[in-house]
Amino acid sequence: MADEIGAADDVQGGLTDAEKRDNVIRCAFGCDPSRYDAFVQAVRDAVPPGTTVVLRGSAVTGRRWNDGAPFDTDGPGTSDLDLTLVGADVIGLFSLTGFFVPGIHSRPLSDEDPDIAPSLVPLRAELMAMVGRPVNIQASRDVVIAFRGHLLDQPYLTLLEKPDTLTLLDRADVT
Repeated sequence: MADEIGAADDVQGGLTDAEKRDNVIRCAFGCDPSRYDAFVQAVRDAVPPGTTVVLRGSAVTGRRWNDGAPFDTDGPGTSDLDLTLVGADVIGLFSLTGFFVPGIHSRPLSDEDPDIAPSLVPLRAELMAMVGRPVNIQASRDVVIAFRGHLLDQPYLTLLEKPDTLTLLDRADVT
């Protein structure tokens, strides 16, 4: 399934990876790639190893899905960032009441649901301070992201990709 998530380098939702990344840097980071890199590093430092992290929503497309309005159409900092953490370890960071589909797809940690993933609250606060806008954090299994991205053609930008798992046959010290 990690291969399916990584396969997002093709056109998805009418956008290439380069276009999605350009939109995110323009919309959410004021055209400053170093701010984007700092954001990705903060996420990398906070999530469990082996977690895939994707950004979805209007920051990726440049437009709201429901009405096509431009990102931040209601003023600077009014559009949020939708961060999705993908993997079994991050699913466990959400309380049992914090799911749309238990153990599969969480609700977003947000102002509306601030208590569903207490260990992620400091990361959310740090990210919001970095970007000056709301950041919502969700957790999902690989299958949810693959379904949304590849079957529904909903674009997402992969910020961190889970490394391929080594098997005993891949290790140089095993003969």
